Amino acid sequence: MEDVERGTTCRATRLLPWTSPEGKPCYLIPDDDGSGYLSRLADKVESVQLVMGERLLQHAEALISDPATGSTELRFLSAQLSESLRAVLRVAESRGARLPVPESDGDDREPGESLL
Repeated sequence: MEDVERGTTCRATRLLPWTSPEGKPCYLIPDDDGSGYLSRLADKVESVQLVMGERLLQHAEALISDPATGSTELRFLSAQLSESLRAVLRVAESRGARLPVPESDGDDREPGESLL
């Protein structure tokens, strides 16, 4: 995006996969090619978060299917699943925001709107 009056270029920010100590979102203005140290670190953290979410889901399926699982274990599982879902949604939001915006094809439907 170019600011014609100032002759400068604005780069999109990247939502990072962690928050500030106050719980606020953290953003990065990445290098032109997105290969800077913090970008690479964020990529690694996102990968770890996705793998952890997948493993937690497998663990959850096992606990839920076991009738001997107690309410305390299920509450703890729920808390862990909530945290994992929060992380995965942050990854999805960050990656989605970095996707190129497709050119209009003349279709005026809202995203997710049926063709019917």
